[in-house]
Amino acid sequence: MAFGLLRRRRSRTAASGLSVPLPAGAGAYGCEVVDPLGQPLAGAKVTVTALDSHRVVARGTTDPYGLFVAMLPPASYSVMATAEGLAPARESVDIATGAVVSPTHITLLPARQLELPPRGTWLFDPPHTAIRFIAKHVGMAHVHGRFTRFDGGIRIASDMSDSQVSVRIDASSITTGNKTRDNHLRSADFLDVERYPYIDFTSTRFVYRGGSKWTLHGTLTMHGTSRSVGLDTTYLGTVNGGYEQELRCAALAKTELHREDFTLNWRSMLARGISVVGPTVQLELDVQAMHRTPETPTPPE
Repeated sequence: MAFGLLRRRRSRTAASGLSVPLPAGAGAYGCEVVDPLGQPLAGAKVTVTALDSHRVVARGTTDPYGLFVAMLPPASYSVMATAEGLAPARESVDIATGAVVSPTHITLLPARQLELPPRGTWLFDPPHTAIRFIAKHVGMAHVHGRFTRFDGGIRIASDMSDSQVSVRIDASSITTGNKTRDNHLRSADFLDVERYPYIDFTSTRFVYRGGSKWTLHGTLTMHGTSRSVGLDTTYLGTVNGGYEQELRCAALAKTELHREDFTLNWRSMLARGISVVGPTVQLELDVQAMHRTPETPTPPE
């Protein structure tokens, strides 16, 4: 019965040779994202935002032919396409009931490379820096948390690939908004902060990936175990800001950690019936750093 009702509520509309099944009251939008040479760009990210509410109503990635299609309620939308190493592109579109918008071409051009920060020592500005994480709670929703105490620095070398970053996090400063859970995370079951009070990251090299994208390779030490990790980093530029108008630079770095790599044995905890976060953790460093000296000493530990 439900299946038959679903079929009666759908219509099939064709435009430019494309046949699209439409839910009742909806319209269809499609685009082809191409690179600077006009070739289809697979894996580009497309985000559709309603102009009246500024709410994201659809997002996804282009298929191997650079195509993205979404069924949308009648309204006006902003569509943004992004891809690594290329400048984002945006267009506006109006969707009408029962209409299929002819697929448009969205060309992504090479991203303008931001001017790199001057060489020297840059120190993290804690009030404008955040170290956040997202973990899957076993059988439940995501757990969002952050570390509130940390310090770090960046040594910018004449050759950016030779630059270095170091970060030291106070493991006991972990907070997820739940006191019982936070105490458990600090305990010997997880971070064991009495034995391992710090989480440290020291970079080994910077690798340029185009546009404002870099990969920051280094060593992360947590829970007494060191592992090589790569941080996918977006450089956000430099600006004179703050009350003292200091020269600042900003970047956003992300990586995924597997807790078992750091001897955090979640399976044994499950066997004891303890509710825990899942095996992977998304780590994000939203950094703003202040220029301190033109020299290039080792960043603080």
